[in-house]
Amino acid sequence: MTATESAFVHRFVPGAPSGPKTTLLLLHGTGGDEHDLIALGRQLLPGAALLSPRGRVLEHGMPRFFRRVAEGVFDLDDLKLQTGALAHFVRSASENYGVEGNQLIAVGYSNGANIAASLLLTHPQLLSGAVLFRPMVPFRPQLAPDLKDTPVLLAAARHDQVVPSLETAELSQILTAAGARVTIHWHPGGHELGTDDIEAAKEWLGK
Repeated sequence: MTATESAFVHRFVPGAPSGPKTTLLLLHGTGGDEHDLIALGRQLLPGAALLSPRGRVLEHGMPRFFRRVAEGVFDLDDLKLQTGALAHFVRSASENYGVEGNQLIAVGYSNGANIAASLLLTHPQLLSGAVLFRPMVPFRPQLAPDLKDTPVLLAAARHDQVVPSLETAELSQILTAAGARVTIHWHPGGHELGTDDIEAAKEWLGK
């Protein structure tokens, strides 16, 4: 294990020999860990390789991928630092596990979706696409990155108590302005995931 990989506690599940040449980068929400989204990843794209790191920041003992000042107010300096570290880790781990030739698709929930969005905006060549469950705008870029034809699924909720619908609309605008092909799925409930979210993501990944 390299020094870069040791910076993130993680799980790696190899892809099936006959499976898709895809690695799902699984990014948990606040309080989750490297085990949380493994079952979801297997459900979303059977046979894909799974790379699932644990966030390095603790908030009241709960792992996160970057610090925040308050609910919905992000520590932008730490976001930049942690996004860069995650990008470095992903490149190193992909090489180490022999999947650097795979397409890499982020699947993030809440805090994990937010750092996945930050990866898209700061390392636009890293990801082949992203499934963002309940994301917020991580930051507003001064210059739009080149995300030409990068597919992104935003899975938002009509009655989300954490993420306002205007936040979803703004993130969609930012990504679309960068050239991404954005699809929005609206869950009728709140911040928690529903079966409709999972089915929408499975269908999107299967295209």
